[in-house]
Amino acid sequence: MRPLPELTPENTAFWTGGAEGKLMIAFCADCRHAIHPPQLICPKCWNDKVESRAVPGTGTVYTYTVNHQPWAPGMAVPFALAVVDIDGAPGVRVTAEVVNADPESVAIGQTMKVGFLNIDDIWFPRWEPAQ
Repeated sequence: MRPLPELTPENTAFWTGGAEGKLMIAFCADCRHAIHPPQLICPKCWNDKVESRAVPGTGTVYTYTVNHQPWAPGMAVPFALAVVDIDGAPGVRVTAEVVNADPESVAIGQTMKVGFLNIDDIWFPRWEPAQ
């Protein structure tokens, strides 16, 4: 069982954007700074005009790990988690499970595209190789 995040005014777009196939990232409406995790105030200019917008849904693996430990009963192993630099959102990295690939094939610098896993009202981002 995967724990579900609590939806808040600042994070709802991120966790529900997958319903429309969109990776939603918060941006400051004033200085255009990309903000992740989502916040109500821009950490760069302190403006409270923060809005979420869709980014391309692609990026490059910054780092990754392959997990071989079943941390919960019934958890399938091995699996890979990747930290991906997000195209269109400078400085933002999103960590998520890698799917549709052998976990041992994930590599730093690899191009990924986002997909989503829906559980209740939450759409978890998941990465898969872009090629």
